[in-house]
Amino acid sequence: MIKKPNIYFCKSCTYPSSSAVPLEFDDAGVCSGCATSEQAQEVDWDRRESMFENLLSEHKSNNAYYDCIIPVSGGKDSYWQIHKIKEYGLNPLLVTYHGNNYSRTGLENLERMREVFDADHIFFTPSIKLLKKMNRVCQRLMGDMNWHAHAGIFTYPIRVAVQMKIPLMIWGEHGFMDLGGMHSYRDFVEFTYRYRHEHCLRGYEWYDIIEASKKYDDEIFEHEVIQWKYPNDEEIEEVGVQGLYVSNFFKWDANVHGPLMVEKYGFKESDEPFERTYRLMSNLDDIHENGIHDYMKWVKFGYGRATDHTSKDIRQGKMVRSEGVKEVLQRDHIKSKDLRRWLSYVGWTEQEFDLVADHFRDPNVWFIRDGQWCKLDIDLQERRYGSVHLPENARSKYHIEQ
Repeated sequence: MIKKPNIYFCKSCTYPSSSAVPLEFDDAGVCSGCATSEQAQEVDWDRRESMFENLLSEHKSNNAYYDCIIPVSGGKDSYWQIHKIKEYGLNPLLVTYHGNNYSRTGLENLERMREVFDADHIFFTPSIKLLKKMNRVCQRLMGDMNWHAHAGIFTYPIRVAVQMKIPLMIWGEHGFMDLGGMHSYRDFVEFTYRYRHEHCLRGYEWYDIIEASKKYDDEIFEHEVIQWKYPNDEEIEEVGVQGLYVSNFFKWDANVHGPLMVEKYGFKESDEPFERTYRLMSNLDDIHENGIHDYMKWVKFGYGRATDHTSKDIRQGKMVRSEGVKEVLQRDHIKSKDLRRWLSYVGWTEQEFDLVADHFRDPNVWFIRDGQWCKLDIDLQERRYGSVHLPENARSKYHIEQ
């Protein structure tokens, strides 16, 4: 048996085996994300749309006023979800977790959304002092300063659903299904506590954050985190809350949705390019998601947002693999300039950030040689990718093995 290297790459897209998203590889070296994406070509989407319409009819007017809840960030996907629900004549309640990291354009899109769709909109905006503490604690605890945002997005809307007795929740695409093929299109997967806890929240809950905050002398108290507490089973069952993913019923393609939302509703893309991805409509609700938060994925797993986006675009036929590889090698390593904002925000130095970040490096991806961090897969990348090479500045600045 031939022993696989520590890191290997999908032969169809750009994902590595070190992916943070659960992946499987077939005998041909193609990842499960690509395999699931191919299923979308075989789905009878007209039949799926009819199924969706029947589901909506069961929920319409179950509540005195609102037919469903749509968790929204104000991004292109949020716009598209509301667009589809409004096409069926439903009256949604929009619910947003505001983590204090919106870009200027992202905030404009968020505020515009309520007007263009004529919809009621609820926000949860935690105190800035609390958010700064959660940024510091979660960065130390799990290497994810944005845990509060993931927890807020996947908890606060469910709390509203229970409190206001609105049983139907409309989500966009299932993230790990879209990226890594966690589920089949035949599964009709729904939103679950287990997916939220194990994957979206990294396996941590509010009580873990409280305990860690004591250890790191940044104490957070239970009464401060009530909006991150998931409702219990009895509360959910009493209302009958059900979370549906629109991507099970309509073919999901951000490259189609984005331009359509620009044309119909005036959605705005970023007015300046990102450093770690080429997409201009991605994650405008949080300036660190495409930036230093994603850089932590590079530190941990050896890849970043450019790998995510090129893999999606390769699967959709928007680019060929060699083009995707160039984007990955030009962008995934970049330590983005939004780090300066985050350091000022939480009161850290870059040295403190780097020291904490280094604790989370995967030994299957990184090793130390002569006191420097070196990346195990660079030689493999260059052999597989042919003439495409990692930029010289990445080699010198980030101590990548040559």
